[in-house]
Amino acid sequence: MAETTQQDAGRGLWFGVAAYGIWGLFPLFWPLLEPGAADDILANRMVWSLVAVVLLLLAQRHWGWIRPLLRQPRRLAMSGAAAAVISVNWGVYIWGVNAGHVVETSLGYFINPLVTIAFGVLVLKERLRAVQWTAVGIGVLAVAVLTIGYGRLPWIALTLALSFATYGLLKKKVGLSGLESLAVESAFMFPFALGYLVYLEVVGRGTFGHTVPGEYGWGHSGLLLISGVITAIPLLFFGAAAIRVPLTMLGLLQYLAPVFQFLIGIAVFHESMPPARWAGFALVWAALAVLTWDALRRVRADRVERAALLARAAAVHDAVPATAPAATR
Repeated sequence: MAETTQQDAGRGLWFGVAAYGIWGLFPLFWPLLEPGAADDILANRMVWSLVAVVLLLLAQRHWGWIRPLLRQPRRLAMSGAAAAVISVNWGVYIWGVNAGHVVETSLGYFINPLVTIAFGVLVLKERLRAVQWTAVGIGVLAVAVLTIGYGRLPWIALTLALSFATYGLLKKKVGLSGLESLAVESAFMFPFALGYLVYLEVVGRGTFGHTVPGEYGWGHSGLLLISGVITAIPLLFFGAAAIRVPLTMLGLLQYLAPVFQFLIGIAVFHESMPPARWAGFALVWAALAVLTWDALRRVRADRVERAALLARAAAVHDAVPATAPAATR
């Protein structure tokens, strides 16, 4: 039994690596969809994401969650809000990557945990430990240094971090799995995205289903179709990982995606990294190191506390004498 559990945890680890690895490699995919503009790519991604997720739900015969959700207007409204927020996130991310700001997009996902903590304080009224306040302070300093390094507020990174943190907060309240939430959010986005694709076609800016000799052919339309698949597949891997590995492990794995994005921006797209930007990123990484250390320390402390409670409970149980059987009449 222990061997089976260990094997299952090992598979979960690889599922998590696959999910975050695919998300981390996204900056290599979106430039392939040029000369489609960011709005064209985004609308296609929304449309084909619904097609992909419906096919996956059909294959799994997983429909029972839909009817209860339809009877809960509040959860539906929050799902609609999540769809709007993730649309902003997707659009800014695609534009940022294709405009040559891959490193800054990675920064958005590096600072996302810090923004999530800030949301916990401001929205959920959570209380932070001193170590967490230290990490948040370092993060604020990092943004200030990066503002100097970029010569402007790093709005791409901040928009990605804020939108994704808001999305995470809404998803927490809705309580759907990754695939289910993508289905609902894609359903909300689908009519707007389809209408926008029709508009692009009317004004002559649409690229799906078209070929331009010397620029792009039918392969371009195929890649737009695949954008829906590559949106859904990592969510399947993430869902498989989430039920097999501890949340602390998932928390560590989440840094794979921005690390890959950062390395791609530096090594593949050769983006500039002046000393001030290196300093800002170093501060972000220091803040994340502090958060990670604190989280692991808390996990170890909780384990020790649980073990002590179990030991005390066992000692009390052993100390209580067995009651004599009641006399029968």
